[in-house]
Amino acid sequence: MLRTLAATATAALALTLLPTAAATAAAAGTDDRAQRAEARAATAAAVARGFYSPPADLSGRPGRVLKQQPTETVLTPGDLAARAQRLMYTSRGAHGERTAVTGTLLTPAADWVGPGERPLVSYAVGTQGMADRCAPSRQLQAGSEYESAFIGGLLARGYSVVVTDYEGLGTPGTHAYVNTVALGRNVLDAARAATRVATDAVPTSAPVYTAGYSEGGNASAGALEQAADYAPGLNLVGGYAGAVPADLAKVAGPLDGSLYAAFLLYSVAALDADYPRLGIADLLNAEGRRTVRAAEQTCTSDLVQFAGTRSETLTRSGRPITELLSRPDIARVLERLRVGDQAPEVPVLVTHTRLDDVVPFGQARTAARQWCAGGATVAFRAGIAPTHVGGAVESYPKALAWLEGRVQGLPAPSTC
Repeated sequence: MLRTLAATATAALALTLLPTAAATAAAAGTDDRAQRAEARAATAAAVARGFYSPPADLSGRPGRVLKQQPTETVLTPGDLAARAQRLMYTSRGAHGERTAVTGTLLTPAADWVGPGERPLVSYAVGTQGMADRCAPSRQLQAGSEYESAFIGGLLARGYSVVVTDYEGLGTPGTHAYVNTVALGRNVLDAARAATRVATDAVPTSAPVYTAGYSEGGNASAGALEQAADYAPGLNLVGGYAGAVPADLAKVAGPLDGSLYAAFLLYSVAALDADYPRLGIADLLNAEGRRTVRAAEQTCTSDLVQFAGTRSETLTRSGRPITELLSRPDIARVLERLRVGDQAPEVPVLVTHTRLDDVVPFGQARTAARQWCAGGATVAFRAGIAPTHVGGAVESYPKALAWLEGRVQGLPAPSTC
């Protein structure tokens, strides 16, 4: 079902976002299948050559480029004229530990004709899954990245785009799913890496924006909150965060037993890996541990496997996982990951549909209000599109318009 929803969203976004794109239609039929087969083979070759295996030395400043190589991407609705590079760069995890993260830098082939220097958007994708094969750099090459339409929309407007794979997607280790601290740093360090590549390096003086929806909204928000302290030298000038899972304790409940129950399992796996002292695995029964391990091998296209899973069947106590999250030590960790406590120093657009069936509207609105109270310039745009996927389709044109306004030098709107 998610594949159908994602395909619908991609088609809608292609019609909505890219009317001015200088793109040709993707080859159909046999040619298209051949192109995708070649892309999969190229990704397999990169994996076989060890591109996704980090070197032993991760020293130096965050955003140091460890590896880079040319790659190809398949964007929606057709192949835009852009150069693509696969990157590996250094970042920091939730506890400050050095990590290696991969990603993709996309540079439009056409000259920039807008004001000032060509902007860079550090783009944070929504939930991809937990398996290494879900990494956006792999899916962009294979033509299976469901956010390719919005990424293409950014490129069509002449922006450079760097797309992080996030910690643990593609590279060794468990993906730090919706860990605001780690993912926010990954987004910022992807932008820093884009200024340090050997080819198509972005000038350090170029304006940088963050953008993302759903898990990507969480990552973009985390980047915006941490930027002043973590990446003070980065020329960050604004950001967009859509359908933000701002308060994970409040997001967990609607996921339990739903079509999106896999997202709760992803959260359990990530929480256990990032904070082993909490003993999350010890709260699960044998079936729970098996189910979480199985979820770690899936992408969002496999979502239906876990649809309707009730977490009380997975715990030793028979209590739902959502109740266990209130345990004081776990609750303290979730509080540290909550969005809203640190106001961004740059203008922000926050979008969310009131009819979101995955990420509760109220908790994101609360985070935006907290940012306002902290002195941030926030434009909060509530929508009425049904479902989480529908909210993405509704939000992306708003995000593109907001970004274009900032690039053109217009005053940032505020609903504070």
